[in-house]
Amino acid sequence: MVRLNKIYTRTGDDGTTGLVDGSRCPKHAGRMKAIGAVDEANCAIGMAVAILSADAPSAHPHLASLTRIQNDLFDLGADLATPGDDFAPSEMVLRIVPAQAEWLETAIDAVNAGLAPLTSFVLPGGSEAAARAHVARAAVRAAERRVTALAAEAPINPAALAYINRLSDYLFVLARALNDGGAADVLWIPGKNR
Repeated sequence: MVRLNKIYTRTGDDGTTGLVDGSRCPKHAGRMKAIGAVDEANCAIGMAVAILSADAPSAHPHLASLTRIQNDLFDLGADLATPGDDFAPSEMVLRIVPAQAEWLETAIDAVNAGLAPLTSFVLPGGSEAAARAHVARAAVRAAERRVTALAAEAPINPAALAYINRLSDYLFVLARALNDGGAADVLWIPGKNR
């Protein structure tokens, strides 16, 4: 269990931060950039949750999925904050597991089943809720780039990489669902303004 009695510790005043294994790394290190990008993506999802909650408090069909994803993103942050190449979860080590990415795949398939096939690329927009889902999707893609950059320099849990990759796909189909099942999607028209 996490217990935070004091928010500031002063231990980071030297420009470093603590990792799960007790080691410290610079706040500008690739690992911290990846963790920070995951946090930013989680905040963007929080904005989507806020707009859906405002539209239909606790009754919107996608709220439970999004809040589950927000929790999973904290798991992902903990995973990334745990250096090493042993990706087995334990009571003391939190790791993303394949079942979390598999859950996303099931959710993607369920949402996508209600959508008409695409005939063009979709511009990010439409309803405010869909636009926020697109902002979250773009933030997740940025986080994925940070995580894969980290994977080029340090061992990263393969399940974590799969999870962050699937998440942007989920947010894409969610945005379409929030655009009246895709009927209100704004479609790209190649070369329209030439």
